[in-house]
Amino acid sequence: MESCNVELIFDHVGHFGRFQIVLYLICVYQSISCGIHYLSSVLISIIPEHACKPPGTVRKAVFHNVSAWRLEDILALRSPEHKDHITVELQDGEIWELTRCSRTWRENTSHLGYEYSGYRRDSPCSDGYVYDQSKWRNSVVRNFNLVCDQKWYATIIQPLFIFGVLLGAITFSYLSDRFGRRVALWCTSIGVFFFGIASIFIFDYFSFLAARFFLVMAASGYFVVVFVYVMEIIGQKSRTWASMHLNTFFAIGAMLVALVNYLVKPWWLYQIILCIMTAPFILCCWMLPETPFWLLSEGRYKEAQGIVDAMAVWNQSSSCDLVELLSLDVTRSQDKSPQGARKHSLADLFSNPDVTRMTIIVWLDWFTANLGYYMFGMEAIRRKENEPLYLLLVGAVEIPAYVCLCLWLKRVGRRKTMFTFLSVSSLACGVYMAMPSNYKTVKRVVALTVKIVIGSVFAFIYLYTAELYPTTVRCLAVGSSNSVSYVASLIIPLSSHFSKVWILLPQILFGILAILSGLLSLKLPETQNTPMTSTWETTEQQVPENKDSLDETPSDIFKRWRSGRALSFVERWGLSRAPSDVGKWGSGRAPSDAGKWGSGRAPPDAESEGSGRAPPNADSWGSGRALPEENTEMENEIENVGMSNLGVSDGDK
Repeated sequence: MESCNVELIFDHVGHFGRFQIVLYLICVYQSISCGIHYLSSVLISIIPEHACKPPGTVRKAVFHNVSAWRLEDILALRSPEHKDHITVELQDGEIWELTRCSRTWRENTSHLGYEYSGYRRDSPCSDGYVYDQSKWRNSVVRNFNLVCDQKWYATIIQPLFIFGVLLGAITFSYLSDRFGRRVALWCTSIGVFFFGIASIFIFDYFSFLAARFFLVMAASGYFVVVFVYVMEIIGQKSRTWASMHLNTFFAIGAMLVALVNYLVKPWWLYQIILCIMTAPFILCCWMLPETPFWLLSEGRYKEAQGIVDAMAVWNQSSSCDLVELLSLDVTRSQDKSPQGARKHSLADLFSNPDVTRMTIIVWLDWFTANLGYYMFGMEAIRRKENEPLYLLLVGAVEIPAYVCLCLWLKRVGRRKTMFTFLSVSSLACGVYMAMPSNYKTVKRVVALTVKIVIGSVFAFIYLYTAELYPTTVRCLAVGSSNSVSYVASLIIPLSSHFSKVWILLPQILFGILAILSGLLSLKLPETQNTPMTSTWETTEQQVPENKDSLDETPSDIFKRWRSGRALSFVERWGLSRAPSDVGKWGSGRAPSDAGKWGSGRAPPDAESEGSGRAPPNADSWGSGRALPEENTEMENEIENVGMSNLGVSDGDK
């Protein structure tokens, strides 16, 4: 059985050296493409404001008391709530009343007024439709005229894309845990490149739909796998900010979509620009090696040693012998043939009651985060007052939010952050509901605040979920949680039906779920500053959450005393572990008497010293340090605390 702490590798070869920097830059570039393809798939399905096209050139258009020389200018002012017609006068003098799906000819050509009571004749939209291009210039709805009797073709685009995201997350996460991170990254990268290019040269609706479905499926799978890949290739000291800022580059991709949509009008040029931005990654994705975490979990120790050696060369550091460092059983690799290897599945996330409870809470957190993100963020795209530049601003605001979140996580921890952010989003949602409807600007600011807070939760929950599960099911845990979260995206379109029952029902539902999931998150283990493990067996060997006796010891003592001498002194007194009685040792660490030492730590007598720890006498200190003859003032302070903590268990003896 290998050591619980695979993180020891990075203490030797470096946590974030040149090797990891190169791989990280490759990974984040493709994360930009994920943001591009994801948001562009949302935007192209938007139904822009439209009207039935008249049978001629428009001379003047009138909508109630507003008039303009171009029909498009009137459409830019009309919102989906307006059901009335638009009156237009053509160059030949004919007057028509235009609605979204029909047009009516007026007999009296001398009366351009909006109200008319004379003879009319209805006719179908045989000449097509006129679309508002002031905000959403590139839309598949406009290209294929998916309005009126063809509108249902447009309504199935977004649910189909969401299903592709859901399917991609669960499929490629399974492949990643089964065949390796590298294989999954290659497959998704090739899929993003191929289907991205294919979507440019497809001009019929069904082929376009198929290409876009597989494109978002590959992009979704890539983002799930690359998140786990970055966490396993970068050391613990740099892992939090590196993994969190994958979301920063995703936001940059979304910002690029909004900017290109604003600057570029032709549909084909819009598609080419977005695909060219993502193409270079395919030239360097072959450089991505497998992660040592996954190789060790599969028993492929020689390959893991090769990756570690290469990492040491690139980082100009000293390598390490994994067999010696992690106490590896080399015979284990011979038993892990493809036929005998255990196939991990979704059932592993429910292997026992504790794991089942953890999985359900994590899934609820993901679902709530995505529900709020769509309710206050992505769904706002469909509102008329939100322009592409507004989306650019929303993406720009997310970047400093991620920076602040990294600093917050370092000080507060994972589960308290989850509870705090979900509670704040629920409170802000309550403020949003309580505000009068005429406070549009303030309500928009509050909605943006909720979107940023819940978006931060949605960003950091990737990190938290990956830390909770071992390597064997880590990617599957993140992918399945991501898939569960997108069920909320399928529910969002139904919110209009919920609003008919009560207009505030969707917001109330989110507020309740946010409070509930925040409270349940306090039941999850705290993973800050704890090493990630490779298998369920090594996970069970770790100290249970918040059981460390250091919680009962004043922390300032250790902040002021960080030398190796003090560390060995503390370990001698057992201050960094649980009390020494059998009942309180719960993570594979045995008591200090000779008969109970069984986890690789020998008893403190000379005859049983066998794990690199010498007995506490001056002659047996083998690391070049002599036993101190008398305690310093700081050692006396630590000793007093240690004796007070150990006094109860000594008395029990």
